[in-house]
Amino acid sequence: MATLSHIKNDFVQNINGYSSLGIVLSTWLGGIAVLLVFSMSNGLLPMALVLLTVLVCSAHNAAILTVQKPILIYRLLVTSVVLNLSIILGCLILG
Repeated sequence: MATLSHIKNDFVQNINGYSSLGIVLSTWLGGIAVLLVFSMSNGLLPMALVLLTVLVCSAHNAAILTVQKPILIYRLLVTSVVLNLSIILGCLILG
């Protein structure tokens, strides 16, 4: 828990540098997740996963562009990374 707290505090203090990296990471993982979902099949569930991925990545990018509080940006980044990694791993395991 101390490590996560340290990472969060470092993110809040150095928000300018981490914002750039966060946009790249969130968008990159989101793109891979969408590519894997599209390569598996097309139906209602895959389209819902794509919608969820796009919404979370867009919310993170919008929070940075509208200069929200650093803790909100951090939480959206963590949410985006966890969601996209879950979708990627799910597609790799089920695919």
